[in-house]
This record gives sequence, structure tokens and C-alpha cells, in this order.
Amino acid sequence: MTKQAILYRMETDQHTCPFGLRAKDLLRRKGYAIEDKVLETRRDVESVKSSLDVSTTPQIIINNERIGGFDDLQHFFGEEKSKDKTSYFPVLAVFGVSLFLTIAMTYATSFGYGIERMLMIFIGLSMTLLGVLKLQNVQGFVNGFLGYDLLARRYVPYAFFYPYAEVLGGLLMVAGVLTFISIPLMLFIGGIGGISVVKAVYIDQRDLKCACVGGDAKVPLGLVSFLENAVMFFAAFWMLAKSLFI
Repeated sequence: MTKQAILYRMETDQHTCPFGLRAKDLLRRKGYAIEDKVLETRRDVESVKSSLDVSTTPQIIINNERIGGFDDLQHFFGEEKSKDKTSYFPVLAVFGVSLFLTIAMTYATSFGYGIERMLMIFIGLSMTLLGVLKLQNVQGFVNGFLGYDLLARRYVPYAFFYPYAEVLGGLLMVAGVLTFISIPLMLFIGGIGGISVVKAVYIDQRDLKCACVGGDAKVPLGLVSFLENAVMFFAAFWMLAKSLFI
């Protein structure tokens, strides 16, 4: 027997509801025959909301039972609501793109780079991309960062300074110039960041989100966050030791 579902979703000249399309796709993947009721005017939308006694669309009905919106549909199928999910994917995406950019830059040069130089470029690109993600929503980043960074909690302007410092340090690493700026900068922000993560997660046992890819991300604060700071710190330490003793 074919499984049936009724979907009320908004699609006007001015706006197509993304959650309506996602609900339609999810129902199709679950094997449902969909009665797709497209609401093409604001009047249609208000009429459906009034008749179903709801405040939002889309709305899904299965077996004459109103399931609710897209998040409710996910819950109905036993899936975790998207807004509640935590994931390391944003951080892994940054590192992955940075790796392929490093490979592409190496391939594009006629002489190539050594392993050490490639590693420094990779770290610099990762820092730059992470900083840019923070700059997309500085206020959101600051709100998340203040939840665990030890220095930012004592001196709030540091939280606003951090994304710019991260981008600057990353660019200088990629270029391989002005190490007298990049080394102390990375030692400073990487050291404080690593200590802050250790205290928040492993000492205070707090369950927090990491602001490393911006304030709206659902990346758990933990080992990956610590490694991000640790790599930054030890890359700067290596450059310092190399400049002093080699």
C-alpha cells in the first residue's frame, strides 16, 4: 500500500519556503506519495494556518494526523532535529579545503614546496578561512567566544580583536613574511585559546559550542578545538626555534 502524505508549503513570486522543499524531499525519500498543496498567495497561507490552527508553514499531514513542520517531520521519522545537531563537519570542511588549496598552490608552482613549507601554508590557510568565517558574524562569534575564553571574559574587546588577529597571522604564514609579527601573535592567541578549552571542557566539565567557525555553528567545544589552538601555537613555536637556532 502506498504511503500518503499531504504537504502544505508556501511558494509565492517573492518567496519559496526552503523548509517546504526539504519536507517534500524527505517525504519522497521515505517513500511517500505526496499531495503537494502549494500556497501561492499570502491569503492562501493565512487560510491554511487558520484552518489548521497553526502559526507557521510548511505543515505535513500523514494518515489524517497533523505532524507539524519540517523539524517535527524529522522527529516523526526518528531523525534528530537539524537545529539540535552538533557536528565537526564545518571544521573538517575548513581543514579539507585548506589541504586541497595547499596542494593546488604547490602544483601551480614550477619548483614546488617542501613538506615543511606546505605544512605552514596549510596551517596559514586554515587560520585565514577560520578567521573569515568568524568575521561573517562577529557579534555571534563574540557571544560564543565569551562563554569559554579566559582572556575575553576579563577583557571583552579581545574577543572582537581575535578574528582579525587570526586572519592576519594566517596570511603572514602563507606569505612567509613578517615573522616577528606572526610568531608572537600566534603564540599568544593559540596559547590562551588552548588553555581556555582545557579549562572549560576538561577541568570545569562544561558542555559548550565552539565559536571556531563562527557564532552560529554547532561544533562541540572539545578535542578538535584544542588541537586547532595547539597546532597554531606549536607552528609558531617551531618558527621561533628555527629562527633562533637554525
